[in-house]
Amino acid sequence: MKRKFLLCVDNEGYEASLEVRKLYEKLPDKEAECHNQVRIIDESGEDYLYPSKFFAPIGLPMQTRNRIVEKTA
Repeated sequence: MKRKFLLCVDNEGYEASLEVRKLYEKLPDKEAECHNQVRIIDESGEDYLYPSKFFAPIGLPMQTRNRIVEKTA
């Protein structure tokens, strides 16, 4: 499964949990997507739901993606 990453562009109301301009890993959650939410691993190290509008999809070169995945494995 290809891992996806999102860029945080807003953290209003979640300042302790999300950092603007930081990459977060998106976890699969079809139910969340139906409600315009995404499941990510936040600053607590746990996965939670956040509004989709807080994040922008980002394309990464394969070499960069592999390096990030190596660090989180």
